[in-house]
Amino acid sequence: MNPTDTPAPLSSLNPGAKAIVREVRIPVQHRARILEMGLLVGTPIEIVRFAPLGDPIELKVRGYHLSLRRHEADQILVTPA
Repeated sequence: MNPTDTPAPLSSLNPGAKAIVREVRIPVQHRARILEMGLLVGTPIEIVRFAPLGDPIELKVRGYHLSLRRHEADQILVTPA
C-alpha cells in the first residue's frame, strides 16, 4: 500500500475501479455475513456497476459477482489497486 493512499469507502469508487479491501467497519452482528462472502482485508475487488438509483452496488470479488447495499459499502474501506 502506498503511504499516500488513504482508505476510502467502497461506495465512493466509480464503475470499473479496482481496489483492495483495507478495513471492514460493519457492526459485529452483521460482519460474519460479509466475511463469509469473501470480503476480507487484503481482497482485491472491482466495481461493476451501480443500480439506477445508486443502491445496490455490484462488485466482482474472488471470481463472482456480489451485490451490497450502499450503507454496507460505506462501511468497507478500500485503497486503489
